[in-house]
Amino acid sequence: MTRNETKILLVVAAGGGTGALARYALSLWWPTPPGGFPWTTLVVNAAGCAAIGVLMVLVTEVRRQTHPLVRPLLGTGFLGGFTTFSTYAVDIERLVRAGHARTGLAYLALTLVAALAAVWGAAWATRRVAARRTAAGRRA
Repeated sequence: MTRNETKILLVVAAGGGTGALARYALSLWWPTPPGGFPWTTLVVNAAGCAAIGVLMVLVTEVRRQTHPLVRPLLGTGFLGGFTTFSTYAVDIERLVRAGHARTGLAYLALTLVAALAAVWGAAWATRRVAARRTAAGRRA
C-alpha cells in the first residue's frame, strides 16, 4: 500500500468511526420503540444524503481545489458511517416479521424518496447559493 493510500484509509476510518458514533448517539437520544416506526434511521439517512449533496457540489463544482482528503474524510468516512442503509434494511425486516408489513413497505418507500429528495434538493440549493455568491462577487 502506498503512503497516499494509507492516508486515505486512515481518514476514511477516522471519519467513519466519528459518523457511526454520531448516529449511535442519535439512536440513544431518540430510540425506536419495538414495532415502532424507525424515525431516527429515516431522519439520519435523509440528513446524511442532504449533507452528501452539499459536500459533493462544494468539492466538485464550487471549490475544485479542495484538499484531496476532504472527500474521503467527510463523504466516504463521516457520512458513510453516519448514514445507515444496513439498519434501514434490518428495520424493514423487523417490521415485516412483527406483522407490520404495510408499515415496513411505507418505511421502505418513504426512506428512498426522502433520501433521493434530500440529496437532489441539497445539491440544487447549494448550486443556487454558490451561483448567487459568485454573481454578487462579480458585482462588487
